[in-house]
Amino acid sequence: MSFITGPLSRLKYGFLPQLRVVEDLPHDKVDIATTVETVPEPTIEYRDEKGRKWYKYFDEYEYRSNKQTRSRHKWYKWFHEDDTPAERKLILKLDVILTLYSLMAYWVKYLDQTNLNNAYVTSMPLDIGMKGNDLVNTQVMFNVGNIVFQIPFIYLLNAAPLNYLLPAFDGLWSIVTICLYRTTNVPTLKALRFLIGAFESQAYYSYHFLLGSWFTVDEISRRAMVFYFGQYLGVLTSGLLSGAIVRSLDGTNGLHSWQWIFIIDGLISLGVGFIGIYSIPGTPKSCYSIWLTDDEIRLARRRLERNNIGSKEDDYSFKKVLDFKLWKSIFTSWEIYVLSWWNIFCWNNSNGSSGAYVLWLKSLLSSTEKNADGTPAARFTGGALQDRTALTPGLGIVWLTIVCSFADFFHSRWGAILFSQVFNITGNAILAAWDVPEKAKWFAWCLQYFGWAMAPVLYSWQNDICRRDQQKRSTILVLMNAFAQTTTAFMAVIVWKTVEAPRYFKGFTFTACSGGALCLWTFVVLWFYKREERKHALDNGIYLYNSSNPEDVPPVITNKDNTGDKESEKESEKILDNELEFDSN
Repeated sequence: MSFITGPLSRLKYGFLPQLRVVEDLPHDKVDIATTVETVPEPTIEYRDEKGRKWYKYFDEYEYRSNKQTRSRHKWYKWFHEDDTPAERKLILKLDVILTLYSLMAYWVKYLDQTNLNNAYVTSMPLDIGMKGNDLVNTQVMFNVGNIVFQIPFIYLLNAAPLNYLLPAFDGLWSIVTICLYRTTNVPTLKALRFLIGAFESQAYYSYHFLLGSWFTVDEISRRAMVFYFGQYLGVLTSGLLSGAIVRSLDGTNGLHSWQWIFIIDGLISLGVGFIGIYSIPGTPKSCYSIWLTDDEIRLARRRLERNNIGSKEDDYSFKKVLDFKLWKSIFTSWEIYVLSWWNIFCWNNSNGSSGAYVLWLKSLLSSTEKNADGTPAARFTGGALQDRTALTPGLGIVWLTIVCSFADFFHSRWGAILFSQVFNITGNAILAAWDVPEKAKWFAWCLQYFGWAMAPVLYSWQNDICRRDQQKRSTILVLMNAFAQTTTAFMAVIVWKTVEAPRYFKGFTFTACSGGALCLWTFVVLWFYKREERKHALDNGIYLYNSSNPEDVPPVITNKDNTGDKESEKESEKILDNELEFDSN
């Protein structure tokens, strides 16, 4: 019964998770990691840079992992070959309390975010007087609230107990979502959507931050993929749920179907938020989890050290956010500029959130049925339209799995991004042309969610790039997210005007161009990333030298044929140990 009594004993007052005070023991680096099985000793790969081939530029992990580590990476295995039983138990727990919960949290976020599009194709516009570009303008108000309220999280991500903060915001946006059913005019709708956007502002990057705080480079992409399933499931279930509500609840208790959509979605979100209080673990340095033992928290911290992942400073305070050195290091680094532009192209490379697909479905006319005045009737009615909206996100789950598996199988994140955009650009190019057979349009819509299928890969890569400093990682994560979303707010009113639906020539063209720009910019990211990893190659278990310069060749290579010279080997190990210690400092 320890699996029940243990977690219960860690609750304050019997019901509140509290900060776990776990001291790192002096022998922690040995005992915790080797409780059940010995961890393989890290080996150094001595690599001669002389005659390096030009195509090695495309080898993303060239300086990130040595040959030993790469040989043990199996894309089809959930755990790494080097993981001990103790580590696998820890990872499995994290997959349940963090990875699966992040999926649930992202699911309800998109359930509440996309319900506006499904409500719009019911009687809602007529009931509250929506016309012209009111839909896109309301979507922009959501984005504005989302952008403005991201900034405080530069501090809160590191300072606040996330197991309380994130569910609290979840509860707030759920309540406001329910309040939408009382909307009687467009200004009220815009105000409430602004508040929903504000309360949802942290719901995306916070979980990427948490995943990057617990998982290593070979683990995070798959977890980010599972997290991202939540978006597509949210869009999918929003459509199916809305269709069921239109068929069964329209008119019940004097409420229209669109009012029931907001009520039911909000109630579902409230339940998920409550679970988060007990599921979200915080970070290894500020852990609130009732499910992890003290030794598992120590092991998690050791894993971060082993993978050169920075953690929260012990004396962290608000002054750290205002520290001139922090902001100087950010704005004089390549990461903030290169990654922000990268993310801008990512946020603008999909037509999924525009509502274009559902508005196209609404525009389709029946070839057999007529209205009373003799005009062709709508092809999809009575909830059938909302049901059809589940098609593209359903396929998106398949595309997401393929793209993230591509990144793992080929050990190439840049390759996965380019692979996804080939299909994304194709689909948007067909829709931009528009005057094509209807079957071609259906094909193009089926490719709709290839656009964001690479997002887990991109954000996992960002976590890897900025892994050495947690404050810098979280700050850049928030800023690049805010910058990118800002562009979607003003571009929406330019290229996704509701009055241009469902043609959206500017929207589809802009989306295709953003996908192309994302592909090109990914090579810029790759160049900077490899340059940075080369500087830290020794931390990654790779000793670089150039044999054309005799003074650059390490003694262990010079004397490799002299196997009996033990003194030379010991001297080489001593030199290497000194360099590793100097590099880590």
